[in-house]
Amino acid sequence: MSEWSVTEPRKLTFDERVRELHVRIVNGTVNVVGTDEGSARLEVTQIEGPPLAVTQQGSTLTVAYDDLPWKGFLKWLDRKGWRRSAVVSLAVPTGTRVEVGVVGATAVLSGLEARAEVKGVTGDTTLVGLTGPVRADTVSGSVEAQALSGDLRFNSVSGDLTVVEAGSSVKADSVSGSMIVDIDPTGRRTDVNLTSVSGEIAIRLPHPVDAEVEANTASGTVSNAFEDLRVSGQWGAKRITGRLGSGNGSLKATTVSGSIALLRRPPAEDEPWDVDPEDFGPQDIRTENIRPASEGTATEAGPASAPADEPPGGSGDNSGSGHGDGPSDAAADGTTDKKVL
Repeated sequence: MSEWSVTEPRKLTFDERVRELHVRIVNGTVNVVGTDEGSARLEVTQIEGPPLAVTQQGSTLTVAYDDLPWKGFLKWLDRKGWRRSAVVSLAVPTGTRVEVGVVGATAVLSGLEARAEVKGVTGDTTLVGLTGPVRADTVSGSVEAQALSGDLRFNSVSGDLTVVEAGSSVKADSVSGSMIVDIDPTGRRTDVNLTSVSGEIAIRLPHPVDAEVEANTASGTVSNAFEDLRVSGQWGAKRITGRLGSGNGSLKATTVSGSIALLRRPPAEDEPWDVDPEDFGPQDIRTENIRPASEGTATEAGPASAPADEPPGGSGDNSGSGHGDGPSDAAADGTTDKKVL
């Protein structure tokens, strides 16, 4: 095992292949990008407060504070421990399994093919071009995602969820956060299940689409842009039900007091979208900012220009309303080689 204590901006290169990455930081930013290179690279550009412990044990690389464990991470609410900050960027092989925990920090994950998991107390998360399964759990942080082809699981108390080009399964639960999901017209079988107590839900579907639809709200309003679906309920509880196409997929949305809108996506554009995940930063993934992208070759994760076409809001045809391999300087014999940088 090799270990470093990072107290100032530094760069490290890890020659031994990294297959699993764990990152836990407070405030600042963490960027993780998947690359085709065999080695992993770490750059700490800013750091304030206690040192970051960088450890490589076998194929597992950890960048974290010693007093910030992964277990019980979402309960780490001691404000005195928040007096620290770090800006961390990592480039790892695309097949690396990634776990990221942030407290008050921004997280950006892109170009990864293996499972990715994000936990956040506060601070927003951006996910771009991930092909493996993704799980995101937040207290109040929002999650914005684009061009995901793996399954997405999202749980939050008050954080919002925005998904553009969802290509597989999306299952989300929130107490008061809003949810906006845009289904990729070239994706696989539609599988969407969204639940909220008071948050609003909007789902944009391609046309044509195959799905059994069931959307319910106890006291919110509903809007529907599909003639094949039926809106029932004039006062209080309302439902949108029916079958679109062959009904092979499934779409379920439930909220107590929030509104529900089912929007129709226009026919596919002649120009295909080309998403380069390494060209994105957290400010780029906005539903109002989506337009076709040109190819990029950047290998660093960070802000850049992003694609997009503003998803037009569908007007409802039917509506209801209600009142409511180790680092280059690691010891060859595998012993601990601790350095203060």
